[in-house]
Amino acid sequence: MIERYTRTVPYRLSRRGSGAGPGLAAAVWGAVFAVPSFVWATGRTFGARTTVSPSLVELARDRVTWFVAVLWVTGFLKLLGALLGIGLTRRRGPGLSRLMVFCGGGAAVLLVWHGGLFVLDGVLVETGALSAAPEIVDLTLWYLCLWGPWFIAGGLAFGAATARYARHRDTPREVRRLGAAGALGALLLSLASTVTGIG
Repeated sequence: MIERYTRTVPYRLSRRGSGAGPGLAAAVWGAVFAVPSFVWATGRTFGARTTVSPSLVELARDRVTWFVAVLWVTGFLKLLGALLGIGLTRRRGPGLSRLMVFCGGGAAVLLVWHGGLFVLDGVLVETGALSAAPEIVDLTLWYLCLWGPWFIAGGLAFGAATARYARHRDTPREVRRLGAAGALGALLLSLASTVTGIG
């Protein structure tokens, strides 16, 4: 019994290892980012008045049904992101692993792309290369210095966690392809949203 215990403990520890930092960082990012969504969904606009578009603040303050529903859904999606980050810290079964790598790759690209657009837009407005509507011109620095980098940081955390996870799988080529597929799907979704102005 003692011999069996000493053999299984190192194996269990090796399944998580000391490289779980990116996954845990992604989990913390998702959990922290869920808080504003839930707070604003209750009608409170703390922190939103000076950092978010006035039209969105008005929707939250007036408790517009569809927008409140969106806030609740996005809050829970961010919590799912936190669970995904935790899942990427440890080996899972084949089916679950494929799903996590697919979602992790998609989250990484979507967040970095989204944050990058905020930063680019902020730089263009601040340098005078692009004009902004009067009601949001004072918010460009917030999107440039807060929201843009925040999204990028989350994307990098998910990207690092997914890459580390895929590298340690028994079938890395297949898993990497799934991660790339998720990333491509997220990029196409974001491009479609940008072009159409929906989302």
